[in-house]
Amino acid sequence: MKTIYRLLFYLTLISTTKAGETGNAEPFSSGPTTQRELISVVLQENPALKATRAKWEAMKARVPQARAWEDLRAGGDFRVERSVNIPPNSFMDQTAMLEQELPISGKNLSRGRTATAEARATFEDFRRTELDVVMRARVAYARLANGYSQLEVNQRNSDLLEQFTQISRSRYESGAATQADVLIAQTDAAKLLEARADLERQISEAQSALNVLMNRPAQAPLDLSGSLSFTEQALSLQKLQAIALALRPEMQRAQDRIDAERFRLELANRQWFPDPALNVKTQRYNDAAQGVSEVDVGVSFPLPFLNPKKYGAGILEARKTLETAQHEFDATRTEMFGLVRDQVKKIQTSATQYELYSNNILPVARQTVEASRAAYESNTGGFLELITARRTLQDAESAALNHLADHEAALAELDAIIGRNIEVKK
Repeated sequence: MKTIYRLLFYLTLISTTKAGETGNAEPFSSGPTTQRELISVVLQENPALKATRAKWEAMKARVPQARAWEDLRAGGDFRVERSVNIPPNSFMDQTAMLEQELPISGKNLSRGRTATAEARATFEDFRRTELDVVMRARVAYARLANGYSQLEVNQRNSDLLEQFTQISRSRYESGAATQADVLIAQTDAAKLLEARADLERQISEAQSALNVLMNRPAQAPLDLSGSLSFTEQALSLQKLQAIALALRPEMQRAQDRIDAERFRLELANRQWFPDPALNVKTQRYNDAAQGVSEVDVGVSFPLPFLNPKKYGAGILEARKTLETAQHEFDATRTEMFGLVRDQVKKIQTSATQYELYSNNILPVARQTVEASRAAYESNTGGFLELITARRTLQDAESAALNHLADHEAALAELDAIIGRNIEVKK
């Protein structure tokens, strides 16, 4: 019977070792490893970011188009056939004409200002995409670093459980312990294998997320250097809300839309003022010896005041659209204040939880394991108390790492919310 238990333990130990080798099967490539390098590649290669940048460039190209004058018009008439006899120089045989509309009302300037405001709004869309991909990269990096740290916790507990199993087996062989002690240790070893498989899946997901953000194949090998470290943050809600009011892309985009609609209202009011068209016409009589027999200069202009319903409705539409943009700005600002407040609370909560585990729970859990181990070896404590203490320590170490990763992810989300680009950690 002892031989069977010993064989089961060795099989469990071999499985744990193979699982560890499987988790590190992918070799390290020449790809980025630090958070700074990862974000740099994301900013250069992310396809969504390239798309929004191209859209912004396209919107900028609309500005000179909207601001430009109407095209110069040219025309000409030529006699093809005349079926009656007329005296010489009685009719024109050739006519050439040039016509240019003069934007004295400033409609083109209003259109240019509107296009400029829309281009600025598109730039804010580009900034939002940039902030989001950086935030997603930082969060994925934190999850990846947390996964590797959790694997280390898993391996430490596997080593610790191996020691406990050897102690319980020796005591069992000497008759000082029961068979249940060895079985409990083997069960915990199997559970650690299960947990390790989940951790390897989480690491794979984080690697895929980073590779996709960098526009690389999802299965491309990716490793990282360094680990997460906790830095206490002094957060002022009022200061962060003021930063968001000035930098958050949604706030700037809402303001740009107000500007665009204000210029559209300006354009609608200017529709009442006609822009004259100046034309120059040259004519040649049918029997004239000169190339140009006559030069005429004329002017034409529309009469918008004869269609008041059309232009009055245009002004009303522009005014109501401007009112809509102003209300949306207020709604965006109110929403922003709530988002910042909730995110600050999220950061403070994760920081408090991490410090609680690091400063209070973990030291006590480690002491409990040592005390339970000493009591078990001296035959004054039971194996169940020792295993329970080890489980508590593992849970505490895992929870502390999760709170640290949540804290780093929450900081990345805060920067994305308020629109702040900060120097990332090496």
